Amino acid sequence: MHAPAPHPVRAHARVLTAALVGTAVEFYDFYIYATAAALVFGPLFFPAASAAAQTMFAFMSFGVAFVARPIGAIAFGHFGDRIGRKATLVASLMLMGGSTLAIAFLPTYAMVGWVAPALLCLMRFGQGFGLGGEWGGAALLAVENAPRGWEARFGAAPQLGAPVGFLAANGLFLVLGAVLSEGEFAAWGWRIPFLASAVLVGVGLWVRLRIGETAAFREALAHEAPVPVPLARLLAHHGGAVLAGSAGVVACFAIFYLATAFALAQGAGPLGYARESFLGVQLGANLFLALGILAAAAHADRTSPRRTLAIGASLAVAIGILFGGGLASGSLLLVFLTLAVSLFVMGLCYGPLGAWLPTLYPPLVRYSGISVAFNLGGIIGGALTPLVAQAMAGAGEVHFVGLLISAAGALTLAGLAAARPHRG
Repeated sequence: MHAPAPHPVRAHARVLTAALVGTAVEFYDFYIYATAAALVFGPLFFPAASAAAQTMFAFMSFGVAFVARPIGAIAFGHFGDRIGRKATLVASLMLMGGSTLAIAFLPTYAMVGWVAPALLCLMRFGQGFGLGGEWGGAALLAVENAPRGWEARFGAAPQLGAPVGFLAANGLFLVLGAVLSEGEFAAWGWRIPFLASAVLVGVGLWVRLRIGETAAFREALAHEAPVPVPLARLLAHHGGAVLAGSAGVVACFAIFYLATAFALAQGAGPLGYARESFLGVQLGANLFLALGILAAAAHADRTSPRRTLAIGASLAVAIGILFGGGLASGSLLLVFLTLAVSLFVMGLCYGPLGAWLPTLYPPLVRYSGISVAFNLGGIIGGALTPLVAQAMAGAGEVHFVGLLISAAGALTLAGLAAARPHRG
């Protein structure tokens, strides 16, 4: 008698772990920068006449990574489509991890003047360059190894790395705030999360070095040689899919960075909440991001990733109308509800992306296609949106910031309407 076949998730546990753990490490690195930019990077690296200007400069350095991400997407996409997913994912993890660790040792403006913000922006560029190749490879690692009918649930593994990384980063900052004084945290405590990233990167590398190449990529190579210049073929034959895919990811980025980095800068700054209290509120609200991702993955496998993403984008249009008022309500309970609902909707927009974007491109340009689309959308949703929001807040228009989420949801709906799945 033969033993029963293992459950699909158990059979692919190593692949799912590699997709989730690696992305959690990457997003931990990314989030600790966002938190430090909201809390301390302004006065430490960007002296200016006002606290608002310091925060604006800190968020501008935050946005450097979103310029680097499409460049990294092109570079890592090129090698991911030519030599495979595994080696490219290892390289992306090492680059972002090294850049993050280096930030822990940077001098401040008071020590070396203009060299300090220049080095900070350089390391931030390295973070973004590495992350540009991370999500696309992790998504393909999961989806291209998924059993039929499980694509969205497997494809949600990298997305679940986002709340895991955020919980680790936010939780660590919360602990540091509880045990260190304001002066100690500003002087040296902010460096600890960047130092801790070395341990997490080591774990991620150990997991990823133990996996093999994806089945879909091996099968594609059996029928066709690697494309000499994947980006050239992508733009020549699938340019419309790149634009549609880029629009399709804007909503998740806009919601996330407004509900995390921007909300923290406002909550612990002009709105006057205690930093630890606000971090605790965000920590609890982040659980709803994980719930949204899980709900989206299950719904997408029952229906389709496109339909689930459309539901999430439509809800984003609606919640944007209430976001600014909830954030500026003066009640931590209402702030929590605002952030929890927003992050749940963000999960509905984020969860299906790992299964939806790969359907737009053939296997031998797929790494390039989903990486470029994901990171171009990140420039609009994750770099420009917080800057515009900060400018609106500085002008006393916090109540209208949520309309940026509504606009991002509408843009994602437009991308879905324009997208056509690849046939072949």
